[in-house]
Formats: sequence, structure tokens, C-alpha cells
Amino acid sequence: MLPCTRISFSLTFCLATLGSVCTSVLAETPRVFTAERKPADHRLDELRTLNGYFPFKVVSSKQQWETRAAEIRRRILVSQGLWPLPTKTELNAVVHGRVEREDYVVDRVFFESIPGHFVTGSLYRPKGKQGPFPAVLSPHGHWKDGRMYDAGEAGVKQQIEIGGEKFEVGGRHPIQARAVQLARMGCIVLSYDMTGEADAIQLAHRPQQWSHLDTAKDWGFFSVQADLRLQNMMGLQTWNSVRAIDFLLQLDDVDPTRIGVTGASGGGTQSMIVAAIDERIAAAMPCVMVSTEMQGGCTCENASLLRIDQGNIDIAAAIAPRALGLTAADDWTLRLETKGYPELRDLYTMLGVPGHLTAVFHTQFQHNYNYVNRAAMYAFFNQHFKLGHETIEERDFTPLSIDEATVWTQSHPRPSDDQIGDVHEINLLKRMTADSDQIMHSLLPKNAAELAEFRRVVGGAWETILGRRYDQVGTVSFDVTTQTQQSGLTMDAGTLTHQEAREQIPMIDIYDPQTPLAGVMILLSDHGKSAAFRDGNVNEAVMKWTAKGYRVLVADLFGQGEFQDFGIPADSQRMWYQQTGTVGWQLYSGFTHGYNHPLFVQRTHDVLSLVKYASTLVAPPQIRMIGVGTTGGPIAIAATSQLGNHSIGQTIIDSAGFSFSSLTEHSDPMFVPGAVKYFGMDGLLALSAPHRVTVIGQPPATFVNDAYHAAGEPERFRQVERFNAIADFILDEF
Repeated sequence: MLPCTRISFSLTFCLATLGSVCTSVLAETPRVFTAERKPADHRLDELRTLNGYFPFKVVSSKQQWETRAAEIRRRILVSQGLWPLPTKTELNAVVHGRVEREDYVVDRVFFESIPGHFVTGSLYRPKGKQGPFPAVLSPHGHWKDGRMYDAGEAGVKQQIEIGGEKFEVGGRHPIQARAVQLARMGCIVLSYDMTGEADAIQLAHRPQQWSHLDTAKDWGFFSVQADLRLQNMMGLQTWNSVRAIDFLLQLDDVDPTRIGVTGASGGGTQSMIVAAIDERIAAAMPCVMVSTEMQGGCTCENASLLRIDQGNIDIAAAIAPRALGLTAADDWTLRLETKGYPELRDLYTMLGVPGHLTAVFHTQFQHNYNYVNRAAMYAFFNQHFKLGHETIEERDFTPLSIDEATVWTQSHPRPSDDQIGDVHEINLLKRMTADSDQIMHSLLPKNAAELAEFRRVVGGAWETILGRRYDQVGTVSFDVTTQTQQSGLTMDAGTLTHQEAREQIPMIDIYDPQTPLAGVMILLSDHGKSAAFRDGNVNEAVMKWTAKGYRVLVADLFGQGEFQDFGIPADSQRMWYQQTGTVGWQLYSGFTHGYNHPLFVQRTHDVLSLVKYASTLVAPPQIRMIGVGTTGGPIAIAATSQLGNHSIGQTIIDSAGFSFSSLTEHSDPMFVPGAVKYFGMDGLLALSAPHRVTVIGQPPATFVNDAYHAAGEPERFRQVERFNAIADFILDEF
């Protein structure tokens, strides 16, 4: 649909467009809750944050794990903006400036993960040995100066004294030390830079300001428009890691069956993420990061949608049955041995490969990738890559100086001008957007086979975003708290409870007890159950429907109506910010939307519960769902897209021209990460095929009709002009 300006849902607007279906908010609308009796709804609790508790979601069979692992991988890929994968363009790799050491060599490397955007690093190779060699990616994590980190004399002295390090050189340069030792063991190692660290100078790692790039046209990574397309810094780093594997596999002497990855802290996050989504990784050892506790505090470790219904234990587990190694320390991984690791051990045992899981718990040391843990890592790769070493021990080496390590030289000058800063960020996102748009539009369906692929990709993404299909709705019950009579109608007011999800909303069931039951109408609006009333009385439309034997269900979806009395605002989403919430990067929306369903999604869940309850009253074909307004219309079609084989009689929507692309705030109650990438309202309409849907007002994109034709049910989708007599129209339809 075309972008439009959102307008208030006033009485005048309702009368002008939809007759008497809707009204303005009324104080006389029957209430269910009181100050003493609040909804038994977990969504009223504090928001989940990166500091929460994230236990592993246990499965009981190999088949269940395969399904669960696919869900985890898809959620990661969607959150990173990598579902489907972007175009793999030429790397244009440059390898230069070799540094010779006694038993290994180091080359300077840079390549383009996206045209014009460079991945930089050091490539360590064994010297005097014959390949093919296993290869290990080595992301460094949040240590000062990245792969060029130097702990200093005082730092290494302290580490040696407490037993964390054994040699002065390796202790001062632990990131170089692990690359050197792996090369000595017969591995090729790519030690590469995180965005904004060492030689990766084109973008800041954590920007102090970004609001000037939160625009509708030339946007940056932290903007609303970027989030609507799932463009984020974490996704960029993940893509860099995927392209780093591509780079290694272009080397003639790399064994493609023995690709590994290891890193600590933020490097541990990168390690577990790329291992989960890229099956070319045969063995991964993410260190001091995987736990049920703190999940990662940086913008490079967080993305909208990433940790909803999963945490780092689940993400690390997604590599199973491939080899996984873990370390713990005196940090957020302190309790890994008793929380998380036992479940991983049970998983690997169930999969028949208990030897593929390794973990060490040296919790006497604070956050680290010290010699003690590096030694465990060497043994891990020695075992799984069959390197054949009986004993492994680091020994001294000559570390690379900064001049020897940097990839930017006089012959290969560092990026400058339009290749760095805001201009580069804007241009990079334009390239990413153009590539994504081209790929997504190639999926638009014209026939049954193309519709199946559209459903797999676009439908799969929306399934991840919306987080609940109809067949996943559990036990739903309606408990009447008050019953009143008005104009011959009975109004049962009470609570609709989804028991397993711990969700509860106020609902009113309006019906004529003297008229035989003909069906159920679910009425959704921008103002909840007020839609059924005018001036304190049941409105004309509801009177007409009930006179024909229809029960009318109206409810305050989460955040509507009565929920506002319990701290849930009607016009914005609650947000959580990192640290003080005053500096640019701390305001990143992924700190909220990476752990919590957006309000739009929570309301969609409520609608699915309404459909489930309605299905206990009548057969599904006797259910009609009517969505009115910039909230009610979009949520109605979102729920319809998730009905699967549960085919209700019809969905009728008038969204008043709503478009996700017109949103300007992350806190907007209609904000949904990824909505624009996956075609917004039009995508949801196309995914609703072959359900019977009528759109009132603005015509959708032509591919919606194409989807219904491809589904073999073109007559089930209609678009009609807006008019006043919608109540009579609906009755005529039914």
C-alpha cells in the first residue's frame, strides 16, 4: 500500500467511512477489571532485557531438535537481515605485506563483504608444511585495539601471578597468541576486525550520535527505516563473518571440511552466531559468552527479534551435532556448569555424539581468553580437526607490531572521504536496500510453485516476526464476571485467558438470547471493546448483527482500553535502554525489540486467542473478523495470515490507508521490525491466501491478487470502495 499520514480515529472519521460500526472512546463501555483486580497477564511485567534469565528450551527427540534448530537458525537469520541471504558479490580480496616468522607467516588481508565495505585482518599460515590445512576464524571481541590488543607489562605480570598466563609475550598479546599457536599446529587462521576496531575504520563501533541519520530517506543503521528492513550493525558483522568463510574457501590450501571459529566475549557472540547459521563451520568454540544470564551488552551483539523465545544457550546449541566448545569465567558465565551446560550435554547425548561437546569451567578467573582457556581450545581443535599433536603448549613468539599488522599502507591507503563516516553508512545502506529489494521482488508469486517459495521465505519471516501461529495457540477460556441486559441483548463481560501463554484480556460477548445462533463476529478497532458502543449503548451495527443471530466479540487488546489503567500506554511502546540511556548507541531499539514482542505482535496474539475462543462457539466457517482503523485493520490481517488451515468465514478490513513505511518512531505502537522488508500490509494480505478476505478502501499491490490466483482461489480476495453502510454490507455478505 502507498504510504500515508496516519489520522486520528474519531467519531467523525468512523461515521464518514464505516457507518455505525465504530465510535469514539466512551466512559460508559462496560469494564472488567478494577484497581484491586488487575489482569493476570505476564505482559504487564517489566520488559525482558539482556540481563534476564534465558534457560535452554529442552526437546525430547532428535526430530524435535531438528525442528527447533531450524526455528533458532531462522530467527537468527531474520534478525540479522539475512533471510534470505544477500547477494554474494566479488570479494576483491587483497593479500599483501607478508611478515615472515620462524615457523609461520602472516599476511595482511582486506576484502569487500559488500561493495565498498572492507573486512580487514591478519592471515596466519603454517610455514614449511603441506596443505590442505584446516582454517579457523578468529574474531577478537571487546578488547582494546582488537586484534592488536596489548595487555601491557603490568597486566601480564598480574595474569602470570594468578596463573592465568604462562608466558609474557602470549599473555601480553593473547589474541595474536592463539593465532600463532594454531598456525604452529597446522591451521590457517584469519584474525579479523570487528566493525570500528583496528583497521575497520569505515564505521564507528558504537556511535555516540545517530539521530541525525534517523530519516525517511538517507538513513543510518540505528534508524526506524533501517529497523523496518532489519538492517543493523550486528547483521553487518555476521555477514562479514559469512564472507570471511567465503574468503578462506577461496584459498587453494584450505580444507573445506575443517572450518572452525573461536572468539571470546563479543568474539564469542560472533562465533556462536556464524556457527549456528553457516553449516560450513565444522567446529566452534565461543568463549566466556554462552550462558543463561547476560546475553551481550553491545549493539554488535543485539538485534531486534534475536532473543525472543531463545537465548545464547539455544543459539550455541544450534550447531549441534557439530562440535561445540565452551569456557566459563567469573562473569555472567559463572553458573554455566549448572545452568545451560547440563542441558547441552543431554542434547549431544540424545543426538548420539556426546564427544562433540567440550566445556571447561575455570571460574577462578575473571572475563578472559587466557592461556588456561586457550589450552582447552587447542585441544578441542586438535581433536576435531585431527591435527595429531600429543602435547600442545604455547611458546614465545615475536608479536606483530602495529606497523606489521595494519593492512593500510602507502600502497594500500586507508579509506577516506566518502568511504568513511555518515556518507559511507548512508551509501552502504542504500546498496543493502537495493539488493534486498531486488531479491525480495524476485519472490513475488505467479504460480503455485512460486507461491510455495514465497510462503517459505516471506511467510517464514512473518512467522518468526509474529511469533505464534494459530495451531500454536493453547488453551483459551472465557470467564464471565458480569452479565447485563440492554435492549433485549445480553452482554457477558469477563476475561479471555490464554493459559499457557499467561495472557488475559477483557472481553465482552454480546448476543440476543432469543435468536438462534448464526455465527460469531470478532470486531477489532483502534479503541478495543468501545467499538461496540455509542453513547453508552450498543451501537446500531451490533444491534443489526445480533438481530440476525450473530454473537459479537469485542475486546481490549493488550495496551488498549482498560490496560491503560495498569501502566501500558495507548500511544507508544515501552522501551528499555542500555546503561544510562543518554548516549546514541545506548538508545538502540534492539535492546528492547530483541527481547520483547512489539505491541503489534502482542495484539495479534490476542486476536488469535479470540479466534480460538470463537471456534468453541461455532464452526470456523461461521466466524467473521472485522478489522477497522489503522490498528484494527492491520492486526486483523496479521492474525489471518497465521491461521494456516483454520479457515474462518471471512476477514474484512479497512486500515484507513495505514503503511508501515510511514512510521517515524521505534516506540510507535504499530512499529514492527522487518515489516517493510517483508512487504508490510501487502505481504500479510498475500500470505492470507486462500483465506477469504475483503479490503475496503485503498487497493493493495497487484501481487496480492496474483497470490490468490496462484493459490487457485482468486474469488476469495476482493477490494471494494469505502462506503457508509458497512453493517448492511457485512450482513449481505454473510
